[in-house]
Amino acid sequence: MEYEAVIGLEIHAQLKTKTKIFCGCANSFGEPPNTLVCPVCLGLPGVLPVLNQQALELALKAALALDCEIPNFSKFDRKNYFYPDLPKGYQISQFDQPLAKGGYLEINVGGGIKKIDLNRIHMEEDAGKLIHASRRGSQVDLNRAGVPLIEIVTEPVIKSPAEAYEFLTTLKAVLEYIYACDGNMEQGSLRCDANISVRPKGETALGVKAEVTNMNSFRNVQAALEYEIDRQISEVKKGNRIVQETSLFDAAKNRTVAMRSKEESHDYRYFPEPDLVPVMVAPTWLGE
Repeated sequence: MEYEAVIGLEIHAQLKTKTKIFCGCANSFGEPPNTLVCPVCLGLPGVLPVLNQQALELALKAALALDCEIPNFSKFDRKNYFYPDLPKGYQISQFDQPLAKGGYLEINVGGGIKKIDLNRIHMEEDAGKLIHASRRGSQVDLNRAGVPLIEIVTEPVIKSPAEAYEFLTTLKAVLEYIYACDGNMEQGSLRCDANISVRPKGETALGVKAEVTNMNSFRNVQAALEYEIDRQISEVKKGNRIVQETSLFDAAKNRTVAMRSKEESHDYRYFPEPDLVPVMVAPTWLGE
């Protein structure tokens, strides 16, 4: 029996703003740890976020460039989870009413053009960064906490690692062209999560997906997908079940490593962010 891969990508792009998304701290890379922080991005009690208008405008430019539908109403939500680099214990993101829906990006595949459909684009804040520097433990740098992001989510329509690579390089060029993101993957400005499943050719139902997360190199994305597809096909042929899990890619060993069982959206206990008003986008503003 022959099998085929089904791939969906989630791309996190940092927006090129002067300040963070909900406070006045500088959006800058390479400063001494924990120097670009304030009570808002540290999540101290009683603080109130205020949306950065420049971040919203850059997100709208990206949505227009990717031919998305932009509703005149969207809202922010709290995505609850606990991790050392998330000082509030939740991330301000968007859930059921995102900034933009649909859209597409055309890529070159085998001398032809393929249209990769998008599911959505939503805004959110970045988390901090964990630095695993010694055997004594890990350190937390919160300079990145609160940096504005857009998350671009594709439909599961990508069929090969080569297509995924072409999509990512084309998307990077678009975001750089409209000055929304600098695309510097070494600094973490552009990161990618990939969802992969396999199924017998001719089937329409999706298989159980695994996620490979936080890759900051397009070559690593391609290599991780190639390994994961081979692994899943091998497991299915042996009669084993694919487990829905989140993995990391070990570039040195060229393999994925399971990290945790994959969460579903209800695990994050989303609810509307009570401290931010909804976003209303007027047609005249979009025209500008």
